[in-house]
Amino acid sequence: QVQLVESGGGLVQPGGSLRLSCAASGFAFSSYAMGWYRQAPGKERELVAAITSAGGSTNYADSVKGRFTISRDNAKNTVYLQMNSLKPEDTAVYYCNTVLRGGSTWHPFGSWGQGTQVTVSS
Repeated sequence: QVQLVESGGGLVQPGGSLRLSCAASGFAFSSYAMGWYRQAPGKERELVAAITSAGGSTNYADSVKGRFTISRDNAKNTVYLQMNSLKPEDTAVYYCNTVLRGGSTWHPFGSWGQGTQVTVSS
């Protein structure tokens, strides 16, 4: 059974940092590209960052470039999102998923986990 469990969210002040983790099980994690998505209230879910199966290539949404870093540890079946210089507009529920490359972007194709809430507020 495929399972994705996100953790590491919380309340942080503007300018602060958080590190999200996504523990995967039930599939060959090291064979799949992974992505982090977020969904803010009243908005559609959007791709934040993606990483190839071996971790050799990454992509970021323009809104997070230079502030967020995606990485993975295939030995631990875990993908991470390091978020620095957080802004109130980063407030959202963050999800991970397996992704497939399609043209110039990535598309999710697995089941969604429960997500982890990130709130940036003073």
